[in-house]
Amino acid sequence: MTSRVATVLKPHTRDLGGFQVQRLLPAFPHKMVGPFIFFDHFGPVTFGAGQGIDVRPHPHIGLATVTYLFEGAQVHRDSLGNVQRIEPGDVNWMTAGKGIVHSERTAVEDRVGGHRLHGLQTWVALPKLHEQDEPSFSHHGVDSLPVVSSPGVSMRILAGTAFGKRAPTPTFSPIFYVAVEMAAEAALDLPPEHEERAIYPIDGDISIDGNAVTLGQMAVLAPWTSVRVEARAASKLVLLGGARMDGDRLIWWNFVASSRDLMDAASSRWRAGDFPPVPGDNEFIPLPEH
Repeated sequence: MTSRVATVLKPHTRDLGGFQVQRLLPAFPHKMVGPFIFFDHFGPVTFGAGQGIDVRPHPHIGLATVTYLFEGAQVHRDSLGNVQRIEPGDVNWMTAGKGIVHSERTAVEDRVGGHRLHGLQTWVALPKLHEQDEPSFSHHGVDSLPVVSSPGVSMRILAGTAFGKRAPTPTFSPIFYVAVEMAAEAALDLPPEHEERAIYPIDGDISIDGNAVTLGQMAVLAPWTSVRVEARAASKLVLLGGARMDGDRLIWWNFVASSRDLMDAASSRWRAGDFPPVPGDNEFIPLPEH
């Protein structure tokens, strides 16, 4: 592949209790792309009547979770008391800071007749200045997110800045996250607005500078280069990245931290039951043994 693609990351499959996800980050040699330190693509998966996802309450520190759906819906609950349904095109942005607990479940009404679910779960590492901020949560409906259009191309800005637009999501470092839909034969020129960038095709058939990109693989671009993305068929993809992070990050279980002390303290707090509970959701995921 052209030298403007520095690395192609292949997914690792993970079972999340009833459905599988394709995990692209963290990976080698790219633990992060910009501030993105975790990238899961789940679905499309079809649940039968009475079934759904049940991600029990669990803690986070040092990161922001970003949820985006292509199909289906789920309900977010957190220890701040927020209860929020998310549907396709919306963005849920949860800043964990020094510590938050949340759950993600399929609503009772959505389980009745069965349903499909398809989306992305990403984590954004917080810079050291903000990794101990107070936790917060914000929901951004599809109509609040800026859209950039060109012939055969529609781009929704999910976070950060791109193509002269800024999303309303509360970012903490230079970042961009864009959902793209391309008609067959359309082309998109991606300028070097951000240092670290990656392209991930969701479906369809795309190429970067004339080189095909396999579905389910993430193309990490060389820094500060311009590339042309072309759609050989109607396609969906996401663009992501931002500035290089201010140092390495540890990542273990649901924690991201700039130091071992912060990681160990969070583990001890969860083991001791010292994180705040999620109102209305009394279950929890125990701390792993290893």
